[in-house]
Amino acid sequence: MSRYSIFSLVRNALSYHENWQRAWRSPDPKPAYDVVIIGAGGHGLATAYYLAKEHGITNVAVLEKGWLGGGNTARNTTIVRSNYLWDEAAHLFEKSMKLWEGLSQELNYNLMFSQRGVYNLGHNLQDMRDIHRRVNANRLNGIDSEVVYADELARRVPYLNTSPAARYPILGASFQQRAGVARHDAVAWGFARAADAAGVDIIQNCEVTGFHQDNGRVVGVETNRGRIGAGKVGIVVAGNSGVLAEMAGFRLPVESHPLQALVSEPVKPILDTVIMSNAVHGYVSQSDKGELVIGAGIDSYIGYGQRGSLNIIEGTLAAVKELFPVFSRMRMLRHWGGTVDTCPDATPIIGKTPVDNLFINCGWGTGGFKATPGSGWVFAHTLARGEPHPLNAPFSLERYTTGYLIDEHGAAGVAH
Repeated sequence: MSRYSIFSLVRNALSYHENWQRAWRSPDPKPAYDVVIIGAGGHGLATAYYLAKEHGITNVAVLEKGWLGGGNTARNTTIVRSNYLWDEAAHLFEKSMKLWEGLSQELNYNLMFSQRGVYNLGHNLQDMRDIHRRVNANRLNGIDSEVVYADELARRVPYLNTSPAARYPILGASFQQRAGVARHDAVAWGFARAADAAGVDIIQNCEVTGFHQDNGRVVGVETNRGRIGAGKVGIVVAGNSGVLAEMAGFRLPVESHPLQALVSEPVKPILDTVIMSNAVHGYVSQSDKGELVIGAGIDSYIGYGQRGSLNIIEGTLAAVKELFPVFSRMRMLRHWGGTVDTCPDATPIIGKTPVDNLFINCGWGTGGFKATPGSGWVFAHTLARGEPHPLNAPFSLERYTTGYLIDEHGAAGVAH
């Protein structure tokens, strides 16, 4: 290291980072924007980035009531996959997967995207029939997927309990090699820096308290920092979507639930993939720091809490011990909860609302993180053109009146 580099490092350390260049600006809101996006999580920031990159729309504000990436983006378990059953969902998540595969290079930001593979376990004959069905559907859609049986699974994941005497015997699994994990904070930071560099205003601590409408057309939003005019508005607020919809005068078919996760004390590398099980309702991977990242299902009650309940924690840890008895004496370091909005058919709503020029992206339930770049890409198209892209056209709000649902409960049954 050169003498100048050492001096620069010491100088910045002594300044408590005050002289470091900021990754994005903290501007005051302008009186009006072409597009206002409510919610500075991964999906909202990705939308702003793709509005600038793909459509040349840079007069954009992203409003966040708290701090950037402080909602569900920071409260998930980072799993990325695209092995969904129905064509509509598979195409949307596969678009997202393809964006993930080049995203670190595109944003010039290390997202720690690791394609370590995801196994979805089968514990009985019906599970295996469903696994074969989904694997075949994936292959027909050009998505990598394979069936792995218990003997091969025991070889690939040696600490997994594949004994026939187990309480929930493992008969096999589906496996997507291209699936994996990414660093959730880095995703928000990477999109924020890139959007800011394109001219997007990211405004934190700016809570939306109402909508201004003129003859059924949105013309702006009211915030705790004053009124902001808008040509178009996009709502991307995860668990609080129903609250914003009510402010705008319409109702969404969503329920908000707490969703919990935990991490253990760090240990040496022991698990180089992601293991998920619908039957025992738990899943686990290992972070680069050595922590076991453990996911649970949603709490059954409706609410906006970010803490969750003890019975879910106990059940999830019991489930993970069924899969990996070797983990039974490990200590948990911390746990957290997010607020997810779930739709009746376990797939999102991305498109128009009953209010002109007001658009919504919500209802991702427990699987929104994996869709982050794809969601932003199609929602940016929808905002820019005023019409959905063919990839998100099936996910309109109107499907709940036409009955054309996309039921992905089988592929999205475990929180992930």
